[in-house]
Amino acid sequence: MYTVRAMRIEDYDSVYALWMSIRGFSIRSIDDSREGVERFLKRNPGISVVAEMDGQVVGAILCGHDGRRGCLYHVCVREQYRMLGIGKAMVVACMKALKEEGISKVSLIAFTKNDVGNAFWKCIGWTKREDLNYYDFVLNTKNIEKFNA
Repeated sequence: MYTVRAMRIEDYDSVYALWMSIRGFSIRSIDDSREGVERFLKRNPGISVVAEMDGQVVGAILCGHDGRRGCLYHVCVREQYRMLGIGKAMVVACMKALKEEGISKVSLIAFTKNDVGNAFWKCIGWTKREDLNYYDFVLNTKNIEKFNA
């Protein structure tokens, strides 16, 4: 059986190894570094989660909010542990934590080519927005994005 608990910076090495094990996963050199994740966890204490099973981290979500809207980042479950309810349990834990913070709306970004992820979000009742465009502006060009092959 798995357990879901709040992520701690001590989980970083295990979470990073999980990220690196997932084909097509995208990480950023600064934001997803130990220092970047530690900064995120301090700004959003107790909201990000990990799932553990068989003595290892098998799932993780970085979750935070800006006081108005929550956001989920890097939602992932190790491939051999999928379809066991771990992803949904982690999302529910994050949603509960956000609700306790007074947040009433949550968003996330899923790559269009992420068929597994997009099917997951649809299955658990999330709505795909068709009425807006998503824009980025890069403030730090040293924060390099890398996709796992």
